Amino acid sequence: MLRYTVLRLLVFLGCLAALWLAGLRDREDMLLLVAGAALLSAVISYFALRRFREDYSAQLAERIDRRTAAKRAAAAGRPTDEEAEDAETSGDEGTFR
Repeated sequence: MLRYTVLRLLVFLGCLAALWLAGLRDREDMLLLVAGAALLSAVISYFALRRFREDYSAQLAERIDRRTAAKRAAAAGRPTDEEAEDAETSGDEGTFR
């Protein structure tokens, strides 16, 4: 994750520097400089950083799968919220309904 973010930032800064060297140096060109660098870096990153983006996506998918599995395992052994409320209000630990 950190590697992909740093690479995206470096591509943006490189595009910013390239456009600045190309002549977008005036104060009134500042918005055009930043917007142009953002668009150019997005296009470059889409193609050049594809492998890193796929690795990052796989890491996120794995993390989400682990969390989902952990939640399901934890939920399998404990009562639902409604059952816990019923047991609490009835005072009989849920044995009588």
